[in-house]
Amino acid sequence: MSVSATDVKRLRDMTNASMMECKNALSEAKGDMTKAVEVLRKKLKDVMGKKAERETAEGRIGTYVDPERKIAAIVEVRCESAPVAKSEHFVKLADELARQVALQNPGNVEQLLSQPFVGDSKKTVNDRIGDVVGLIRENMKVTRFARLTGLVGSYVHHDGTVGVLFQVDGAKAEPQMLRDVAVHITAMNPLAVRREDVPADTIAKEKEIALSQIAADPKNKNKPPQIMEKIVEGKMKNWFADSVLVDQIFVKDEAKTKTVGELLKSAGLTPIKFVRYKVGELT
Repeated sequence: MSVSATDVKRLRDMTNASMMECKNALSEAKGDMTKAVEVLRKKLKDVMGKKAERETAEGRIGTYVDPERKIAAIVEVRCESAPVAKSEHFVKLADELARQVALQNPGNVEQLLSQPFVGDSKKTVNDRIGDVVGLIRENMKVTRFARLTGLVGSYVHHDGTVGVLFQVDGAKAEPQMLRDVAVHITAMNPLAVRREDVPADTIAKEKEIALSQIAADPKNKNKPPQIMEKIVEGKMKNWFADSVLVDQIFVKDEAKTKTVGELLKSAGLTPIKFVRYKVGELT
């Protein structure tokens, strides 16, 4: 049957499918728009099935923060190629999925995919991903996500490969300060928020390394144990300054003297937690 260009465009606006796919779907549905949408969804599911086994080595991080409701989320979404990871449709999808996690609080990826999509309750989240798969023709999948509540800031690096949520406790937090600390975490990749958050076995291993380095230095050969211990303490202090968020020098402090802990304390804030995702960390 003959299909009007107006109906084809309307269906394309509704589904993001190609013009030819929309025309064929309308022809198959004999002009019925609702049936045509179902035809396209079935075909998009078929596309997802065929591409599901293809490797997803690229991707991006999406974040969402609602300061009024004090909820936030971060999600890693994978795709097959770097150009797609930077494409408008994929970037939008990652941010939509982060919003979905923040608002609907799924327990795991499987639950997330089966939830009604917050942008269109007639679809599931998996349907929404299928829309983008059908448009771009690459396998896509959600790898992981996290959700935080309270005073939270976020930052995603310009290429989308690293993103951070940063949570604090306090009466009030300036969004720009939270974002700046999230930028710091993105750049400096601290191991933990505070020294007491570092696993005991990690600290023990670092002390062991420090002791072996000191013992290997000939000038330390005849030094008494208490002096050797002081040297180890100095090395560990430097290690904590490199590895622990509150001990790190804040990257935006031009004088290079203020730590992140000092910055937050001056604002009446206590750091609680951060979540830092980098694409590809989990395989």
